[in-house]
Amino acid sequence: MTITSAQALAWRLHRQHLVSGAASAVDVVRRLGAVPAWSGDAELAVRRRLADPVPGAVADAVRDGDLLRTFAFRGSSHLLAAADAGVSLRVRTASRQWALRSWQEHYDLAPEDWPALLDAVHAALVDGPLTREAFADAVAAAPRFAHLRGPLLHPSMTLLKPIAWHGELCFGPVVDGTPTIASPSASPAWGGLPELDDAGRRAVVAYLGAYGPATRANLRYWLADGLSAGRARVERWTDDVLRDAATEVDLDGGPALLLREHVAEVEAAEPSDTVTLLAGHDQWVLGPGTSDTRVVPPERRAGVTRGAALVLRGGVVTGTWAARPDVLDVTWFAEAGSPPHDELTAEAGRLARLLGRTWAEVRVTTS
Repeated sequence: MTITSAQALAWRLHRQHLVSGAASAVDVVRRLGAVPAWSGDAELAVRRRLADPVPGAVADAVRDGDLLRTFAFRGSSHLLAAADAGVSLRVRTASRQWALRSWQEHYDLAPEDWPALLDAVHAALVDGPLTREAFADAVAAAPRFAHLRGPLLHPSMTLLKPIAWHGELCFGPVVDGTPTIASPSASPAWGGLPELDDAGRRAVVAYLGAYGPATRANLRYWLADGLSAGRARVERWTDDVLRDAATEVDLDGGPALLLREHVAEVEAAEPSDTVTLLAGHDQWVLGPGTSDTRVVPPERRAGVTRGAALVLRGGVVTGTWAARPDVLDVTWFAEAGSPPHDELTAEAGRLARLLGRTWAEVRVTTS
């Protein structure tokens, strides 16, 4: 049996809590794998997927330690569920970026220096979050690392990233408008870093559970490109999961992977015309990648990549939206057919409640 992309996306809408909401912000982030914290739209991305979208849901989960804000995919900050954040972080360490000659020379750090550096970071944060200045001072108090105070305070935060990948730091609470540095281990939900191959296989399973049916190209985009795990390594993990937990299915006439436990559900899924308004840089498109033509029409990829707020119909990007003071402007893509005005108005009402806004008009234009 061939699974159509319309069926796959309809099932995925349910899996990603865009049809029936999740119970908590942690449930949303765990299912999506990660939510970009750098875009400014993380709160909206999560609350749109909650059954009870209370304001501050993300901030509350971060404060309680159930969610971590840390460096993960593509060197950017993301929200990860503390219980399984170690999976993505451990996969990210596979590249051993800090062992590159350029890194060793720039930071005057050899690979054998890193265990001691990580110990120094752990000791600095063991009693709680610190400002970046206090954190840099504490690490630099060790004579071997005195020269790292400047790099630890550099605006690029480059040196902080591999420390975060090792599970030794994340962003703590904001104090007086300033983010702090904290230890993930302060979270009661922190699960630590598993062994690399175990982490890789778990990452493949988690991805297929949210973004399946997925191609091997999707998996390479998410894990090899996103976490620098290396394509050969990702292929090996994928083959392991294919033997143990997944199967190959026919998706629009081509091969794709799906967890065996979900095959019957996807085959039974009915295509959907559900209209959804999402924030820019949403995981709906970032998970499979904006080059996935089943989700993003090729001619519209540039705007989606730049972070345009999205209109979906049946899971396919069919337009963009922008909030004005009294108007919600929707730009409907001409190739998507006639705009569904009633559905757009209803979804705009949901968005208004999430944002605490009111609009006198939902204005739809076609482009």
